[in-house]
Amino acid sequence: MEGCDIHYIVTKLVGAIDPVGETNEDNARFENLKVLTELVEDLLTDINCVYHYINRHEYSMKRAGEYADKFLLRIIEEYSEAD
Repeated sequence: MEGCDIHYIVTKLVGAIDPVGETNEDNARFENLKVLTELVEDLLTDINCVYHYINRHEYSMKRAGEYADKFLLRIIEEYSEAD
């Protein structure tokens, strides 16, 4: 399954998160936002666990750790520049 397919499925399951200026709808979307951020936190925690394999001697484990490291660094850089 491709990443864009998973994104589509998750956004359909969670629902819209962007506020529209109507109190009742924005309350529902805020709850969706909380669900989505909790999911993202769980996923980042999973990726961070793989990052710890970066110093392993086994090629496949080290490769996964390095990939996770590059991803996490890219996320940090992209979102620190946004401020």
